[in-house]
Order: sequence, then structure tokens, then C-alpha cells
Amino acid sequence: MREPLNQARATTGSSRRALSAAPEGTVRRPARRPSPRGENLARALRCIADGDGEVSRADISARTALNRSTSGSLVDELISAGLVREVGIKVRSTAGRPPTSLALVDAGPAGLGIEVNVDHLATCVVDLAGNPRYRRVVTADQRGRDPRDVLRSAMALGAAAVHEAEEIGLEPQGMTLAVPGLVDVDRARVVLAPNLGWHDLTVGAQLDPVELGLPPDAVVTLENEANCAALSERRLLRSRTSFLYVHAGIGVGSALVLRGELHRGRNGWSGEVGHLTVEHDGPACGCGGRGCLEQYAGQEAVLRAAGLPSPVPGTSTGPGAVSELVKERVDGGDPRMLEAVGRAGRAVGLAVAQALNLLDIELVVLGGIYYDLGPLILPVVRAEVASRYAGARWAPPRIVTAVHGLDAPALGAARSVVQRIIDDPSDWLDAADPHRR
Repeated sequence: MREPLNQARATTGSSRRALSAAPEGTVRRPARRPSPRGENLARALRCIADGDGEVSRADISARTALNRSTSGSLVDELISAGLVREVGIKVRSTAGRPPTSLALVDAGPAGLGIEVNVDHLATCVVDLAGNPRYRRVVTADQRGRDPRDVLRSAMALGAAAVHEAEEIGLEPQGMTLAVPGLVDVDRARVVLAPNLGWHDLTVGAQLDPVELGLPPDAVVTLENEANCAALSERRLLRSRTSFLYVHAGIGVGSALVLRGELHRGRNGWSGEVGHLTVEHDGPACGCGGRGCLEQYAGQEAVLRAAGLPSPVPGTSTGPGAVSELVKERVDGGDPRMLEAVGRAGRAVGLAVAQALNLLDIELVVLGGIYYDLGPLILPVVRAEVASRYAGARWAPPRIVTAVHGLDAPALGAARSVVQRIIDDPSDWLDAADPHRR
């Protein structure tokens, strides 16, 4: 399916501006430390990003402790560079000239996210504010395909997205590729993606920005699917909340966010709740273990427990189709499906309780197929956590469904690209005015 979310052509500069030159190696990253002024520009830009059109120059001065002259100069520079726009007059109760509200531009710099998953490929383009402006999902089983062919298909999908984005006035400045498995971000290597059958696979050489239609030195990165899904939870990230994000599709992935930042651990693999053991002698898992959570609570595990094959003959195979099938069967009183959903919820609750006993965090977010199955699975998960989490009596955690469903990984991947611009706008400003270098 194709979903261009904004068909209006926006006005933007025709020249393509790149974020940064690529250091040696297969992964391209922003390479320099911002100057003091660059840091202040980033502080001002983050205030505007978090303000959602309700922040003024005076607000920036108050929130950053910069004097009004400095904050005003920073804003003028961001406007001249095409990152910020004035959107209207703020209502005020005191006398004097009312302040002008500021917002991020809705044309120009943008982010591209691509997701490779077991049963689909997806892409998403967001504007600088993180609003999705283009989406496309292609349903296809990737198991058994040569990984190089899968990546070529994903890159072609991404190139088409860049073309469509340019048609509506957006300039994607980088790409993040989301993959379900253990990922070595620094080396652009998939260590293990068991449900895809990938292991020890270096993909950096195939993530060519020019092939995507991006600037030659654009930042391209590889990331874990669940981490990307967690990055779609914009409100939680902005409020610096700590949470565990559990994302279920064919398998079960998860991400750990501490005070609004991804916590990767020593190797970048932290938060893998999907491979916590929920039954010592349970079924074998693709990770090499037994009785892992995803063998009880993943999409295929639920169908298997209900006595159904995957895919189910005669039904749609797109993302979300299984959730619809599960809900239909539960609503129809199918006893095997009721038991399968209950078993999945108990397994998720057991794994989450173990994580909470270790981490003592305030919030658990259930995404992927759990987004659609929330009314069915949430009560079971909450009851299991209440009986197994040691602190539940005194400080019960919040357990909620995600803001986004199976579209979250591609969306979060795209938002990670524009977040790099917001966190360090210096490269974009240098491209807009070479005399700043």
C-alpha cells in the first residue's frame, strides 16, 4: 500500500544539502563536535521542536538561560538556514507586542526509514518535525531469500520513497535501516536475525546513499527494529521517561529506554526480552536457546497455539492481518484462540516481571501486534506482572499499548535521522552558508 500523507508541493531550495562527510569505514556518522555556538543552536532548535508551534524567542531565552539578544540571533540564523519558520502570533495576557510563535519547517530536510522484516518491507519519510509524509509497505516473505536480494529490494523501495518525497518538497538527508535481530551498529553488521536466517552479515557496503538518491556523504545507519519502534514514542522521549518497549511481530523484540535515551548495553543488545526464558524445557528458539518468550508470544507462536498455520490460507498476509484474524476468532469465542492469547499474555507478563524486578522502571509499552491486541492481552499481562513483580504492591508499573503499531519501526527509523539534524544543526547551516565553515 502507498500512503502519501501530504500531496501539497512545498517550496524549498533545489540544491541538495548533506549532513556530514563520512569517516572511514562502512558506517557514516556525524563526525565532529559542535562548537559552543553550534551547541546553542541545537539547544534553541530542540526548544522549538519540543514546542510544537507554541514557543517564541522569549520562551527559548527563558528555557535555555540565554539572553534575549543571543536567542533571537540564533533563531534568525535557523530561519535563514531553512530549519525554522514563524507560524503566527501567540496570545498573551500582558501588555506589549505579542510574541511570534516558531515551528520547524514542513519542507526541506527530512528523514528516511526502511524496515526489513520477516513478512514485509516498509519505508517511511518524515519531515523535520517527525511528521510522516510518505509510507509504503510491501508484503513478502523474506525467509529463504538471499540477504543481498532482500537488501536490494529494500534499497529500491527507499529510492522510490526519496523520489516521492522530493515531489512534495522534502529533501531526505539520511537513512536508518531497521532489522529484527542483534545489530552491531558501529560496523553495520547483523550479528544474528534468527527469524530471517541472517547471521554475521555485514551490510554497510550495500547501504549506499547515492543508490538511494541521498547526498553522497549522507549519514546511513543500521539499527535494531525494536529500538527503532521505541524511537517512535515521541512524547515519552521528550519527557525523558524510562520505559521498556516490547515489540511483537513474527518474533518478539524489545528496547530499553532510560531517561529518554536508548540504553544499548556493552554490545548494543540490551533489552532483548524476547529471548528471556519463560519455560526451561520449552520449544527450541532460533537464537539457540529454549523456551524463549517469542516462542509463546510472537505472531507465529499465537497462530501455532491456536492450531493454525502461518500464513493462514485464504486470509490477507499483510502487516496487521494476523491481529485482525485473532480478534475475529476471539470475538467468535474460538476456545483455542482464547487459550493462545491467554498463554501469550501470561508469557509476556512473566518476562516483563523479570525485567522489572531487575530494572525497576516505571513504564512498559507493548507494540507491534500487541498494539492491535491490547484490549485482549493487556489485562492478562497486568495480572501476571502484579503477581510476579516484587514491587507491584507498593509501586505498580504502568503497562500500556504503544502509540503506533507495526508501522513503528520504519517511522522511528526515519525520526532518528531528523533527530540528528536537531541535535546538531551545524552541518546543515554550513551547507546553507559556506562562509560559516
